[in-house]
Amino acid sequence: MERQTTIKNKITIKGKGLHTGKLVEVNILPSTADSGIVFKRVDLGEEAIVKALAEAVTETSRGTTIENKGAKVATIEHLMAALYSQQIDNALIEIDGEEVPILDGSSKYWLQAIESSGVQELDKAREYYCLKEVVTYVDEENDIELVALPYDGFKVDLNIDFSPRIIGSQQSKLKDLSEFKEGFSNCRTFVFLDEIEQLLKLNLIKGGDLDNALIFVDKVLEKDQLNHLANLFGKNPDEIKVEKGLLNNVKQNFDNEPARHKLLDFIGDIALVGKPLKARFFVRRPGHKVNNILARKIKTIMEENKGIPVYDPNKEPVYDIKAIKGLLPHRFPMLLIDKVIEIGEDYVIGLKNVTGNEDFFNGHFPEEPVMPGVLIVEALGQTGGVLALKDIEDPENYSTYFMKFEEVKFRNKVVPGDTLLLKLTLSEPIRRGIVKMRGEAYVGNKLVVEAQLMAQVAKTKK
Repeated sequence: MERQTTIKNKITIKGKGLHTGKLVEVNILPSTADSGIVFKRVDLGEEAIVKALAEAVTETSRGTTIENKGAKVATIEHLMAALYSQQIDNALIEIDGEEVPILDGSSKYWLQAIESSGVQELDKAREYYCLKEVVTYVDEENDIELVALPYDGFKVDLNIDFSPRIIGSQQSKLKDLSEFKEGFSNCRTFVFLDEIEQLLKLNLIKGGDLDNALIFVDKVLEKDQLNHLANLFGKNPDEIKVEKGLLNNVKQNFDNEPARHKLLDFIGDIALVGKPLKARFFVRRPGHKVNNILARKIKTIMEENKGIPVYDPNKEPVYDIKAIKGLLPHRFPMLLIDKVIEIGEDYVIGLKNVTGNEDFFNGHFPEEPVMPGVLIVEALGQTGGVLALKDIEDPENYSTYFMKFEEVKFRNKVVPGDTLLLKLTLSEPIRRGIVKMRGEAYVGNKLVVEAQLMAQVAKTKK
């Protein structure tokens, strides 16, 4: 079982915001399970909290800005990409200004700081969101297409096209998050020279420098233009140079560094879904705005399917039928779970394949076979029994007995051919052998039965 994580030690980084130019201090602190990534504007008071979620995004023109009740945090994507690549699920980020420092225009220094801090596991299971359907965003007019597909991992294929400008068309691929550090974390933001003055007129890039961006030049510059640039960046005219289409002799880390940086940005933006994802992405001509649209679409689907268990028949079960028989005393015809596919400290997911050969279908009902609701509740109880007994040293000497079940609702029929997924979650910690659980039974995405269960774990009398 993978556990949620946070950083081990406090991280402090100071730097200028790209657009505001203001010196900002960022302190990243360890946080608790299920808290997520949270920004706190310490310059605005205790209540200035902004969760790093897709629905909090309010601006995407030159970076990703999140906001809550007037508290804004801008240009978060490079920091978010570093946290996501290192699988940091929870952190409190205190910041004393509106914009996250740009540093060198990449994720490199954030990632190095996270590695120096170390990663701390928390006592709670990590919950991936496994995409179960294709999610797309298409803008045909601008030749933009973002596609997310079900996939057992995290993979991105990305294409950018700035033709006929000097960057041209570039591709980049990330096969797994383990590639992020060496292949993407040091890829810097980029801009075209003719955009710089426009951005300055918009009161942006006040913190921009020749050291924190790749500046691409499409044409030969005259001496007076070089002098003007020197004045803009506070440099001596002799320091301003252009080589291979890049201002100031800055060397690219990769031939396709712009595409790699766009992939870095994409990871930082898609991290705002709020959970680690298992998905494969095909991305053409991305940007912060469309990245956020895709993240919101995925988040909406995730919320709609919240809590619905997912069954992958290719994955090894946690407990097969033999292991289940080692935990539970039930046998044919009353053993009503076939495998346990997932288990944590406070939850368990079991599976029952319902076939036409079930003994109870002889009388319930011969002409219209329907699994008795009371047996579905029994199957839930048995699955909960696995959770209750898994940590007992000699489970074969114990049994779980129903004490009561309440708020039972039968929502859909269960018939031969159905695969019944049985999810039990502890309502409170087990005390003195008393187990209180919420049970939900699903067929596909449909909830068929739900109930509140209470059972007692007791030693079997012999």
